[in-house]
Amino acid sequence: MQLVLDKLVPEPLRDKLNVSESGIWKKQVTLNKGDNVFVQAPSGTGKTTLLHIMYGLRKDYTGTLQWGQTVFSSMDDNAVAELRSGKVSIIFQDMRLFPELTAWENLVIKATLKGSLDEARLMEWMERLGIAAKKNALAATMSYGEQQRLAILRALLQPFDWLLMDEPFSHLDIANTRKAIDLIQEVAGQHGAGLLLADLDENNYFPYTQTFLL
Repeated sequence: MQLVLDKLVPEPLRDKLNVSESGIWKKQVTLNKGDNVFVQAPSGTGKTTLLHIMYGLRKDYTGTLQWGQTVFSSMDDNAVAELRSGKVSIIFQDMRLFPELTAWENLVIKATLKGSLDEARLMEWMERLGIAAKKNALAATMSYGEQQRLAILRALLQPFDWLLMDEPFSHLDIANTRKAIDLIQEVAGQHGAGLLLADLDENNYFPYTQTFLL
């Protein structure tokens, strides 16, 4: 599914963008399914805002965002829910886990909602990312790194054409980052999906096909 950003300007950044240059804001940008996109976003340029606009959590912008043939602002709640359940997944910077539930329950809720509950696969993924021992731990008691790996797994439990990632490895060491990257690439490849990663600093986590400075 193609993604087109056409002259997007978030209202809170309007004055700042009038005196600065951006590779995305106020431009027309076309991203195709299967692309690996990196958005380098210095602090204060709207990194999280961009991903929240793409996911439909913010509407305080001008310009248009188009998923496939449909302009996002014209979609009703049911259409947005359908988009999120089968076309677009996201790894939030703040993870947004259910702290009162166990790691396993956080995953099972997502998998059950998507009709994709495969307990053997879930355990395999938890083992691969080194959090199987935390299966029955409350999310609130897990370290930030463990929570981040749990959030990554949750995002991979649904079908998607695009995976949006907001600083997805910020709490991980090199070894755990590599394990997460390998799993993300594997699952995205199975879906033929595109990846869009936004981060503060330049990196080579994925073989990027497009790079933008926000």
